[in-house]
Amino acid sequence: MHHSGSRSAIKELLAATAVRSNVRVCGWVRSLRRGKDVAFIALNDGSCLGTLQIVVAAELLQISEMITLGTGACIEVRGDLVESPAAGQSWEMQASQVALMGGVDGDYPLQKKRHSFEYLRSIAHLRPRANTFGAVFRMRSALSFAVHRFFHERGFLYVHTPIVTTNDCEGAGEMFRVTTLDPLCAPRVDDRVDWSQDFFGEKAGLTVSGQLQGELFAMAFSDIYTFGPTFRAENSNTSRHASEFWMIEPEMAFVDLAGNCRVAEEFFRYLVVYVLSRCREDLEFFDQRIEPGLIDRLEKLSQAEFHRVTYSEAIDLLEKSERAFEFPVAWGHDLQSEHERYLTEEVFAGPVFVTDYPEQIKAFYMRMNDDHRTVAAMDLLVPRVGEIIGGSQREERLEVLEQRMQAHGIDPDSLNWYLDTRRWGSCPHSGFGLGFERLLMYLTGMENIRDVIPFPRTPGHARF
Repeated sequence: MHHSGSRSAIKELLAATAVRSNVRVCGWVRSLRRGKDVAFIALNDGSCLGTLQIVVAAELLQISEMITLGTGACIEVRGDLVESPAAGQSWEMQASQVALMGGVDGDYPLQKKRHSFEYLRSIAHLRPRANTFGAVFRMRSALSFAVHRFFHERGFLYVHTPIVTTNDCEGAGEMFRVTTLDPLCAPRVDDRVDWSQDFFGEKAGLTVSGQLQGELFAMAFSDIYTFGPTFRAENSNTSRHASEFWMIEPEMAFVDLAGNCRVAEEFFRYLVVYVLSRCREDLEFFDQRIEPGLIDRLEKLSQAEFHRVTYSEAIDLLEKSERAFEFPVAWGHDLQSEHERYLTEEVFAGPVFVTDYPEQIKAFYMRMNDDHRTVAAMDLLVPRVGEIIGGSQREERLEVLEQRMQAHGIDPDSLNWYLDTRRWGSCPHSGFGLGFERLLMYLTGMENIRDVIPFPRTPGHARF
């Protein structure tokens, strides 16, 4: 028996094994059917996809404040949980009291009919109440926990890297400026902005990655990971790009490229198995409504062999395919999505690591291989989307790292603190990055990155 003061979650009640009396439940009305003597309310509180049917005697609703009771209203109900005679549900609640906590004025935007995802983005403050987004954000929460659990079980240290930074990790120059200077009358020296008078005393921006700071901690704690927001001022409006997104970036000392691939495989497989075992109801919804066959695809992936080829071998396979790709295949060019999908879907029929990319198309911090043409980089490619994880063994040799920075047009003095780790106690180390939203898209079947993050930030859009 539950004390009348405690609230029961609908997820808990739907899984009940016995009748319960004097239950209190709160939630939002999904639908309301009024009859002559009785009304039926479908109630949801976000704890699960399902709704609890509330059976209410008509006289309980015959009070003036119930005028605004309808779809979207918030109510508190007390009563008994009993077996339901209706098909498709095991339990229903016989209400003894119904209290309106928040009524609905006018036309509630989320009616029972299906709405387009584009429309729901325009009401992002209400879309969490829609079935699809309830499932998305429960999955996002569960996966966040799974990420931390994976690394915690393996002794990794969780590091909070800075959001405001003075270095551009990727060297792409796509950073959002952080400043308190007045853009109309900023102090200048020789026709340039005098950043020494800014709040941080130098030019600062929002971080594009926590990797460089993560490497510093790996030099002290061996195995660390970061998991936080990152920002790219890239003027791209594709379904796979957002200006603000979350990244998971482990960094491991004393681990080479092969070891890096092993951890990435174990991590990715762990997350797939986790959602299959812990998020079944929401996965079944995605399988039925978003991507038919999703569960079967994930179950195959959870047991799949992760293949491995070098970039040069991949180029050779693509050149021999006689496929008319939109983007030409040539050694020295980066692989495009169509190339990655061909490798995963038609050549290997499963996930594949591509390693040892040409040094000119990869970042300055990746370790130069002995051939002086390629670096110890790796990308994990999966069917349907292509690249989902990217990483590398880092360049631990001071002289080589300085040469790589200069070749990429980066002043070594601007990252002297980063180079210090190569001066004092350097060691081989590796790491990778996984975009959390890309992962969610893959595990839910959702096709637009804007639909797997609560409040998407994209060029021209930062509402809510």
